[in-house]
Amino acid sequence: MLEQALQQYFGYDQFRTGQKEVITSLLDEHDTLAVLPTGNGKSLCYQLTGYLKEGLVVIVSPLISLMDDQVLSLLRLGEKRVIALNGTLQAQEKEFVLRHLSRYKFLFLSPEMLLQEAVLTRLQQQTIGLFVIDEAHCVSQWGVDFRPEYRNLGEAKKRLGFPRTLALTATATAQVRQEIKKLLLDHSPKEWIYSMDRPNIALLVQPTEEKLTELRTILSKQNGPGIIYCATRKQVEFLYQELEHDFAVGYYHGGLESNQRRMLQQQFLDNQLQFLIATNAFGMGINKPDIRLVIHYELPDSLENYMQEIGRAGRDGKQSYALLLYQKGDERIHRFLQRTSQEERETFELRLQHQATTSLTDLQEKWLSQTKREGVEVFLDHLKRNEQEKNNQLQVMLAYIEEKGCRRKYLLSYFEEGDVQQPEKCCDNEGITLPEKTEAVQRSRSILTWQEILLKMFKEKN
Repeated sequence: MLEQALQQYFGYDQFRTGQKEVITSLLDEHDTLAVLPTGNGKSLCYQLTGYLKEGLVVIVSPLISLMDDQVLSLLRLGEKRVIALNGTLQAQEKEFVLRHLSRYKFLFLSPEMLLQEAVLTRLQQQTIGLFVIDEAHCVSQWGVDFRPEYRNLGEAKKRLGFPRTLALTATATAQVRQEIKKLLLDHSPKEWIYSMDRPNIALLVQPTEEKLTELRTILSKQNGPGIIYCATRKQVEFLYQELEHDFAVGYYHGGLESNQRRMLQQQFLDNQLQFLIATNAFGMGINKPDIRLVIHYELPDSLENYMQEIGRAGRDGKQSYALLLYQKGDERIHRFLQRTSQEERETFELRLQHQATTSLTDLQEKWLSQTKREGVEVFLDHLKRNEQEKNNQLQVMLAYIEEKGCRRKYLLSYFEEGDVQQPEKCCDNEGITLPEKTEAVQRSRSILTWQEILLKMFKEKN
């Protein structure tokens, strides 16, 4: 029975919602699309399936930080046959992994790494038991203008002999699900779609003209851990400098060295930091169940990203809160980024018309490669439609701020969920406010160095 395997490999007595159904579907040899709520244990779906199937489990993952989280999680369970093949490895380390793929059970890598010829050639020599696309909404979200390699994962699947495939995500509209199936899955996949609602997360929006002052007041009244999301690295670092002397706070973004990111993440997990200021590079796969508050200091660019990010709160099932601080004009940063992307596409289009394809940007080089796969007109049309979609998503996000009715109903209706059960603590439009701490909490500044963290880890193992 699957429950016996669950107990044997993970020590759990029962499955969470959707896990057993997804695993059964894969063991019955069906390509599978699974939409499971954030914090519902999506990774167990491919981990347990991998143990019950022969062959290597190849997991395509969007971020190095997410790969690191998943590798560390498996190592903590005692699984040593796991590796992440990414840019943090030296050339000789990468070559060693590729020469010894048969030693591993779980291999994590990005779509860009997977599509390298040397990697595909070595993987073709292995038995692939399961092909996993984690955070599969990225196929649609990033697969055109930002990381077009996502659109080519079907080619990699073909090269690997069409292995059984699992596409996992927590947020996907019907349109996104259709695109995932078209690009990644066979003609008759199984779909397991569960509600994205997290009833234990109360939803609040707070308009303000003094955002930093408001944030200081809010943080001073909080007991539990929290994440503060910003739209840019520059804003993350600015906010950290403003708050570091008053709160146990750290900052995290993709521009930090990998060892810095790991150290900050560990400090947050160990509650040496109460708050972490971050871009959306932080959070995917993080195993911290007691995050009580997620604050968006700057406006997210879409409800898809908003749902992903607030879903990092309250994974232990206890009451948590998602607060969006909005100041008029916050959307300007996203308008600017949209214009910048549009201008790059227009410049690229002109270069194609004049056959002047030298001195392209790195992204334009990717686009050029993609036009050779899909055709110029088809791919340019994808880019233009994607620009319009991003604008539409931003408008929907702004409408969420102005919503006067139930915010939960607004969110879930966007994802085509009709029957919404309102929890006792639903949203600010239903009278909910942030709780204030009931006892004095001394601010901790016991930030460990990386040497101290290593020593602590060594002692725990012994």
